Amino acid sequence: MPFPPGGVADIVGRPFADALSRELKAPVVIENKPGAGGGIGMGYVAKAKPDGYTLLVALSSISILPEADKVIGRAPLYQLDQFAPIARLTADPTVLAVRTDSPWKTLAEFVADAKKRPGAISYGSSGNYGTMHMPMEMFAQSAGVKLLHVPFTGAGPAVVALLGGSIDAVASGPSTVIPQVKAGKLRVLASWGDQRLASLPDVATLNEAGFDAVFFQWSALFAPAATPEPVLARLRDAARAAAADPRFVAALASLDTPVQYMDAPELRRFWDADAKKLAQAVQRVGKLE
Repeated sequence: MPFPPGGVADIVGRPFADALSRELKAPVVIENKPGAGGGIGMGYVAKAKPDGYTLLVALSSISILPEADKVIGRAPLYQLDQFAPIARLTADPTVLAVRTDSPWKTLAEFVADAKKRPGAISYGSSGNYGTMHMPMEMFAQSAGVKLLHVPFTGAGPAVVALLGGSIDAVASGPSTVIPQVKAGKLRVLASWGDQRLASLPDVATLNEAGFDAVFFQWSALFAPAATPEPVLARLRDAARAAAADPRFVAALASLDTPVQYMDAPELRRFWDADAKKLAQAVQRVGKLE
């Protein structure tokens, strides 16, 4: 798990690991390895022994970081061809959340204030070029506003900082903020989806508001690329069954996050297309100041 507890990867990964352990009849141990926007943990699995015993729960940022390394001239922590896809688990669009006591009741108010006060409104992320940073930069470019980026090690710490008043906003997966929305502590102003979320039907998409910004924070299971085919086949079978496990489905339903399962061949096609789109987005954002 390349992020700390409390974010999308962790919230999805823990109940999935529990279901997977029942299918494999062996304990599946969660190890959080945060840092570098998820790059530390992803690099660790990329270089792990390809025996099927070290797996990765990654988010869409897996596709972003190698391209970001190119942009900033840094040695890459891993390359995409170092992973074999096993299964996609979820695919929720990012949502823009602020505290309920903030001055912004609508997206229009948020944008108008950001235009009046360039760089004054802060937002937290899981690290540079990560799945909370990229969507906000895509939105800011489309809206013609400048926001202050404050990186954390993951969504969990960023949401805690938002609740505590240290930052003003986050762009995160719905599962990390909906519990706080239900508790009356956070308000969602918009989503990066291509259509409205069933869990937030009153929240408009950025596209509806006239901004060109679509971003899905999907989660998926990967193995090191050289893992033998019979081992990958066993893991795919187990992942397919675990994704349909009633306890796993119920755990995600409690977070208003549907399972959006894809087996390896379909995930490979989806991942290739998404990686191409995200690489272009990284190039547009360019090197950070």
